[in-house]
Amino acid sequence: MKIRAHLLEGQAIPALPLALDKSRKWSEKYQRALARYYFAAGTGGLAVGVHSTQFEIREPQHGLFEPVLQLASETLNICQKANPRPYAKIAGLCGKTAQAVKEAGFAKNIGYDAGLLSVAAYRDAEEDEILRHCETVSEIIPIIGFYLQPAVGGRTLSYSFWRKFAEIPNVVAIKMAPFNRYQTWDVVRAVIDAGREDLALYTGNDDNIIVDLLTRWRWNGKTRFISGGLLGQWGVWTRRAVEMLEAIKRIRQDEDIASEWLSKNAELTDANAVVFDAANGFAGCIPGIHEVLRRQGLLETNYCLNPHEVLSPGQAEELDRVSKAYGWLTDDDFVRENLAEWLE
Repeated sequence: MKIRAHLLEGQAIPALPLALDKSRKWSEKYQRALARYYFAAGTGGLAVGVHSTQFEIREPQHGLFEPVLQLASETLNICQKANPRPYAKIAGLCGKTAQAVKEAGFAKNIGYDAGLLSVAAYRDAEEDEILRHCETVSEIIPIIGFYLQPAVGGRTLSYSFWRKFAEIPNVVAIKMAPFNRYQTWDVVRAVIDAGREDLALYTGNDDNIIVDLLTRWRWNGKTRFISGGLLGQWGVWTRRAVEMLEAIKRIRQDEDIASEWLSKNAELTDANAVVFDAANGFAGCIPGIHEVLRRQGLLETNYCLNPHEVLSPGQAEELDRVSKAYGWLTDDDFVRENLAEWLE
């Protein structure tokens, strides 16, 4: 199976929960049953050793990382033998470079196709250090980038990070799970700007699954869809999740009004991120609003009562970018036609 092409086709990929018995011991019986369920439900892959599987499986007192990955792989191999079809086995990879490389090597040796690479261990590191980490692990196994929300151990990563990440040759996909529209758009725009049409986009935004999948993400003359989902939510009611994804993949090809408005929603998110200065924790929010109005002539300055509350570095240039890109969003002509009357 060619993992890159398979992911680009758009797959429903649940995250495997850990099966424990009444004594809080690992139940191989129920773990196998879960893997069989997901395969029979029509999923296109399974993620093992990820957040839903509980990161604690790696702790020495449990020692379950390798046994769980091994059992899931063997079970899925049997399922595929009985019902041959392409199927992606994805291993969660964690820790600093030494640990992640070890996990990647193990996963590859037992037949996993890609690694979903968490960078939570680099919470306070510079982005260049994280990029070097990702490049090193990608030399072992194809990797799927993972933008994990801070509330569950992730960290904020810049557009610049994802732009550089998208240039790593052995990246096959990115799972976007920041639970944040601004940050999701950063990743999409970075991949488009990198020209990586061979890199699949996957939603991990369990709070916004359908909108993510229906949206035509348009930027710089290009349009991308989020191919599929790699989701903890899809670990339950999985058959319906598979059916939903297939239905969405059919209807999103139609040039209907609903899809057009979903595209506009994405563009508005991009513009709002600039005006409100989401990249800098909203520090330039009020000055950003003022600056748009000043440019139109509706304010004389962009000043705030607090003299330290000013536009963030680069924010003015970003306002230039979104104003030019999304002409449908601006009302400059209307203001121009009426400004003198309003200022009388």
